[in-house]
Amino acid sequence: MFTDTHRFFAGKQFLVLGCGYIGSAVAKQALTKGLVVTALTRNPAKAAVLGESGIQVIEADLAGSDWHAQVPDKVEFVLNCVSSGGGGIDGYRHSYLAGMQSVLAWAQQARIGTFVYTGSTSVYPQDDGVTVDETAVTDTVNERAKLLVETENLVRSSTSLGRWFILRLAGIYGPGRHHVLDQLRAGLPLVGSGAHRLNLAHRDDICAAIWSAFSAPDQLANQIFNVVDDAPVPKAELVNWLAEQLGLPLPRFDVSAQPSRRPVPPDRLVLNTKLKLLLGWQPAFPDFRAGYIDLLKSL
Repeated sequence: MFTDTHRFFAGKQFLVLGCGYIGSAVAKQALTKGLVVTALTRNPAKAAVLGESGIQVIEADLAGSDWHAQVPDKVEFVLNCVSSGGGGIDGYRHSYLAGMQSVLAWAQQARIGTFVYTGSTSVYPQDDGVTVDETAVTDTVNERAKLLVETENLVRSSTSLGRWFILRLAGIYGPGRHHVLDQLRAGLPLVGSGAHRLNLAHRDDICAAIWSAFSAPDQLANQIFNVVDDAPVPKAELVNWLAEQLGLPLPRFDVSAQPSRRPVPPDRLVLNTKLKLLLGWQPAFPDFRAGYIDLLKSL
C-alpha cells in the first residue's frame, strides 16, 4: 500500500457519496486520518449516527441536484459508494446511473483531486469456471449489469473528475453482513448448486483498497481494479466448513429454487493481481476462513 499517513490526509476535504455498509465505514475511518469529512445519505437514521461522530452530513438523494450547493467546491478526495437500496432495476437506474450523472454535473463546477467509484464484478458475464481479470469483456445481457457498465462508462469518459479509479467489488461480507451464514443458521435450503464458486471480499479489505487508491502516486491514474480475496471458493465448501464450525447439520442445496432477490452470479474466478501489483494492496482476509473465523468470534 502507498502513503497512508495522517500527514498525507490531514486537513483535506473528503466527500463520501452514499453511506451504506462500505461508505459509512470509510467515512468513519476518514476522521481518524485527519480528513474533513462530508457525507451524503438519504437515510435519516444513518445521517444521525454519522453526525454524532463528527461528520458533516447532508441528507439528500444523490440523483438529485439539491446537494450540489451544499458540498465544498474543492475536494481532494471523492468516493461514490452508492448502492441501489432496493427497488429492483429502477433502483439501480436511479442510484447508479442517475446518481453518477448528477455527480458529473456537480463536478463541472468543482475541483476534484481523486475520484473513486465502487462498482461490481457483476459487470462480467463470463461463466463455466473461467478466470477473469480487468481486461475481460463486459458485454452482458443482464439488465442490472448493463446499468453498472453504463455508469462505469460515464466515469471513464469524464474530463471533470480529476484522476479516477473504478473498484469492482466482489461479494461483500463482514461484521453485520453475512448472508450465507444467516441462511445456514436458519436451517434453510441453499439456492443453486454447491459447486458454484463464490468470489468474496471482506469489508475491511475493500476499505483498504479504497485508501490505497486515494493514496496512490500522482502518476497512477484512471484505472479499473477488481477487489476480491485470493481464493474463490465453491459454495458447498464454504457452507460445509461453517456448519462444522457451528456444530450444525450439513446444508442441502436446491437447484430448482429461485433466488429471492437477484439471479445467482455466473461461475467464474475473479483475479486481484492488478490491484496487488499497482496499488500494493494485500488482503487481511485472503480467504473465507480467515474472514469468517473473525466474524464467528463476535457472534
